Amino acid sequence: MPANTIKSIYTDGACTGNPGPGGWAVVVYFADGSVQELGGYEAQTTNNRMEMQAAIAALELLSTVPTNEPITLYTDSEYLIKGITQWVKGWKKKGWKTAQGKPVLNQDLWEILDERNKNVQWQYVRGHAGNVGNERCDKIARAFATGKTPTLQQPKSDSVLVTEVSDYVPQSTITYEKTTSSHLVLDMTMMESTAPNSVVTSEEIPRETRVALLRSLVETLRIADEIAAKGYLITSSELADLMDVHASAVTSRGDEWRWRNWIVSRVRREGNQILWELERADQVNSDDHTGDPATE
Repeated sequence: MPANTIKSIYTDGACTGNPGPGGWAVVVYFADGSVQELGGYEAQTTNNRMEMQAAIAALELLSTVPTNEPITLYTDSEYLIKGITQWVKGWKKKGWKTAQGKPVLNQDLWEILDERNKNVQWQYVRGHAGNVGNERCDKIARAFATGKTPTLQQPKSDSVLVTEVSDYVPQSTITYEKTTSSHLVLDMTMMESTAPNSVVTSEEIPRETRVALLRSLVETLRIADEIAAKGYLITSSELADLMDVHASAVTSRGDEWRWRNWIVSRVRREGNQILWELERADQVNSDDHTGDPATE
């Protein structure tokens, strides 16, 4: 097996505020035992977009490494897995509309992922379950999301040649150096987060992007309100999808806590699933609820 053969890739994304500052990470494992790590940030984004951004960076890297066998890409994002392996086909047939006829969120990134989805096998891995690759990705992504600059590992040799990274990869967090070939080798020495022009302000984000993020937030809040009003019970994974966080971030908060405008309460367990109920906080006596407010 050649030294530059990729064995597996892990990706992850994180966001503080959701929408808010976000980070993404890629960890690549090679046959010779080398590890290569990529990462970056955006000043205003969502967790889902960071999960997708990480996958885009991984696919961009894969496109530069000739291989005859599919490479396994591991992610803990069910949104990403289901979107790229199932939903995207239907969205394209409907002109990038959902089954309800609404515009597909994050269409710009889905189109890039769909175009570059070649020679890769998508594999879901449970987050925060002790998987080394997933845990490392999570640590890198969260560091970037909180304004830190993590130290990223470099491969043992310059066996990985990379052409120009996609415009969707934040350039301010990665530096490059020229080689004697026509390619670029990733230099994983990261720039300080306080360096000039390394932080993008919300004003620099295109207005249409900011509006799309706001619409996404409003739709999330509308769904939560409907769930609360109709008394629906939802599982931990469904609640995590609604909040755009890892499922472990839901179950670790206890039996009752506040998220935005709602009190979230654990109702019961059915088999392997925990069922939760949402109630509008303004309709509940706040003195009866002392759980920590959610910050997602």
